[in-house]
Parts: sequence; structure tokens; C-alpha cells
Amino acid sequence: MTGHPQSSLAGRFVAGAVARTTTTATNLRGSGGRAAGRRSHHGQVTYDDGRIAFDDRGLIIRRYYLWGSAKRIPYSAIRSVNQVPLTALSGRWRIWGSADFRHWWNLDRSRLRKHTGFVLDVGGRVRPSISPDDPDAVARIFAQRTAG
Repeated sequence: MTGHPQSSLAGRFVAGAVARTTTTATNLRGSGGRAAGRRSHHGQVTYDDGRIAFDDRGLIIRRYYLWGSAKRIPYSAIRSVNQVPLTALSGRWRIWGSADFRHWWNLDRSRLRKHTGFVLDVGGRVRPSISPDDPDAVARIFAQRTAG
């Protein structure tokens, strides 16, 4: 960390998130994913839908890079999170990659059926973008884990 105090996500979360402090691992399970509450080699997993996972250390975006490997983003690296509606112009039809070289979507063949995405500002020009199976659970995790 650079010594800058981390502000709460409530001030950084731009649209639609509700911070709830009573979330448990059992209700953070993705609709099509692996069981939350299990342990990974990085710690306790609180959400895992098969494409996106959260553990004690941060966010894991699977099938992010060209060669299919995952991207790990520590909670401390997340500057802000924008919850966005997925439309034809905002990523819904983007199965993988980028159309504007500013947002990068991991491989997710089911994105066509989803309505909510999250765009993360991690300090770089390209912003990792995700479309979880359970956007409400992901919003709660962002609010809890990135709050200072």
C-alpha cells in the first residue's frame, strides 16, 4: 500500500450497490457456481460462480487473458467500482475481450443472458469488467471488502 487511507466503497461505488453487513458465505453462492465458504490456496472463498471468485485476498477473474489464465486483483488495488447495465453497447454482446480498448471482459458465454456488469478501476488504462451470475452478492462483497 502507498500510505493513502482507503476510503469506503460507499463513496466510490457509483451506481446501484447496496452495502449490507449481514452477508454470510452461505448466501453468497453464485447461481451456477461452486460452493462458497470453501477454502482455496488463497483463503476463504466467499463467492464463486465458475468465472469470477472472491476470497480473503481479492477478486479472481478466470479466463481473462488470451491464453485462458486468470487475473487476480487484490481488494487494496480496487480504486472504484461502477455497476453498469449490460446493453448491446455496454458489453452484453461482448463474449470476451474489448471493443473500445478501455474495458476488458473475461470469457463468459452466458453474458448474453445477463443484465448487470461491473467495471473496475484499478489504476490502469484498461478497466477489468465482469458480469457475475449474482450481481447483488458481488455488490455486497465489493462494499464489504473494499471499505476502509
